[in-house]
Amino acid sequence: MPPATAPGEAFYPHALTEGLETAAPVPRRHPGRVAASIVGVLVLIAVLHSVVTNQNFQWPVVGHYLFHPDILRGVLLTIELTITAMLIGSAVGVVVALMRLSPNPLLSRLATLYIALFRGTPTLVQVIFWYNLAALYPKIVLGIPYGPSFYSVGANELITPLVAANLGLGLCEGAFMAEIVRGGILSVDAGQQEAATAMGMTRRQAMWRIILPQALRVIVPPTGNEVIGMMKYTSLASVISVTELLTSAELIYTRTFETIPLLIVASLWYVFLTSVLTLCQRMIERKLGRA
Repeated sequence: MPPATAPGEAFYPHALTEGLETAAPVPRRHPGRVAASIVGVLVLIAVLHSVVTNQNFQWPVVGHYLFHPDILRGVLLTIELTITAMLIGSAVGVVVALMRLSPNPLLSRLATLYIALFRGTPTLVQVIFWYNLAALYPKIVLGIPYGPSFYSVGANELITPLVAANLGLGLCEGAFMAEIVRGGILSVDAGQQEAATAMGMTRRQAMWRIILPQALRVIVPPTGNEVIGMMKYTSLASVISVTELLTSAELIYTRTFETIPLLIVASLWYVFLTSVLTLCQRMIERKLGRA
């Protein structure tokens, strides 16, 4: 007679359950993944071997120009242009985002028009447009409309190639940053604004002290991507003779006709700078995640 069991309890003979507690789980095999990994490694090895052994890459020339003074000056100007353009874009983006969320319909529509205009036209077109601003306004005058002027300067003197690059890149970036900031603000629970109002804060105080600090967790990741993208967009300034990294490489290979090695030098620097920015972005995200 089998031993009695409680209602609903399954009966298993002792001989069948004796080794279940000590049996080790058997991992599931994935032969497809193994095969794909092997193929991927073989392809990578073949590509690396081809790149390293191909004399047409002229690796000695790459090593010679990698830390050339002209290249290093271009790297520094690329970093400077990235920082200044992102500062302009971030400042403009915050202001435009607040205007976009304003209950004032005029401010909201002006912000929408700005975003549609600057986000809808290519960045290269905007850079070239600012560089040729003197064709529309030969002189830039500051003063009272239809009244006396206080300051006047020639557009060609004020809008240098570097200034045009900053305006084109920065104002275009401002449209994208405005949407990023707006999305971050909208991600904060509406009850935060009500709680700040109950504490006696004005709408402006609540925005700067309560809403924006909480929105940073949503704003920082896409902003990091925008910084990395901006660093590569600085190469567009080469069309208006700004001697950033790509232009520095172009000036050298137009003299030496070593086009491929100099493009590799520029690419290696872009990859290095992108890696540094990615590392900084991850550190900031990790810090905000612990906050």
